[in-house]
Amino acid sequence: MNPVNHFQLVRDGLWHNNVGFVQLLGLCPLLAVSNTVINALGLGLATTLVLLASNVTVSAIRHLVRPEVRIPVFVLIIASFVTAVELAMNAFWHGLYNVLGIFIPLIVTNCAIIGRAEAFASKHSIPQAALDGLAMGVGFTLALVLLGGLRELLGQGTLLSQAHLMFGELAQGMTLQVIDGYRGFLLAILPPGAFIGLGLLIALKNVIDGRIQRRATRKAAALRTAKV
Repeated sequence: MNPVNHFQLVRDGLWHNNVGFVQLLGLCPLLAVSNTVINALGLGLATTLVLLASNVTVSAIRHLVRPEVRIPVFVLIIASFVTAVELAMNAFWHGLYNVLGIFIPLIVTNCAIIGRAEAFASKHSIPQAALDGLAMGVGFTLALVLLGGLRELLGQGTLLSQAHLMFGELAQGMTLQVIDGYRGFLLAILPPGAFIGLGLLIALKNVIDGRIQRRATRKAAALRTAKV
């Protein structure tokens, strides 16, 4: 087994192998609930918790599960944690639970979670699996929040609308009216707006990656020239 670079794990989860922007997994909830920052943050945190818990559990039992039944066992583990998260959200964040609806139990079908369990957690130690799950979950959450922020800003001219659903009644005043008198852009909060917004964010990431790559190439060329 090759040694694991912890910094590389974090960098892959947050940027180079981001679940939403690179792997393009979990697009159903990513596109469906990202009409506001709060909805996106709620589902992102729930997914991160399931990813972390399932990765740790799969890693802990990796020597006990026979290869023939590993996938059903992994799915059962993930479903158990999703059920626990769903019940907790129903009890403590009932308003947000009602808004997210079916997309909370659908975390079970998120390919990113079963994919990390199979590709990484089942082959590495508990600390490494935990770090991988946390990095991938935070990366997915960032993708959700960025898309949610973009759509909410263009669609309503606000940020952190309905923050009380997550942070309680004291957060009623957290909503930021970024554009005063804004009449809204309906397309941004409709399903087509989700696809367009995701495409724009992926394009922006590709532009940034391209500039980083060109800068690294120029630096490498300059070093070779200096050595000659």
